[in-house]
Amino acid sequence: MKGEAPARPSLYDRLGGVYNIAPVVDDLIDRVMIDPRLNANPHVDEAHHRVSAAGFKYFVTEMLCQAAGGPQQYSGRSMGDSHRHLMITDEEWLAFMDDLQQTLDKFGVPQPEQNEIKVIVESTREAIVIAPLQEGPPVASSS
Repeated sequence: MKGEAPARPSLYDRLGGVYNIAPVVDDLIDRVMIDPRLNANPHVDEAHHRVSAAGFKYFVTEMLCQAAGGPQQYSGRSMGDSHRHLMITDEEWLAFMDDLQQTLDKFGVPQPEQNEIKVIVESTREAIVIAPLQEGPPVASSS
């Protein structure tokens, strides 16, 4: 219709598609796999030695491309199924987000697109981060 603003390109298109997204994910996963802040968690360290980095990169690329509006369809397990057993803490999540920031900065991703990527990543936090178990006996509720 006349007078309507043209539709804004998808985040996928603004990032340049899979050929620009894949190298960013490649760098991020390389960074995450050797991050001592993450590997201090024995569950994460074990997973980083058991899971193929190439496969990890494939699934993260697929997921990010789909979430950004690309034609890819994520074919991996749910975030909860693939992360809950790792007992990832809030501090480890923040270390991962720092790794993400370093990667986005390295590739010169513009701030508006960085913000959108972070919203996508943050949307997975609840399924990935496990609140520490409470110490001591359960608190009895008074009736």
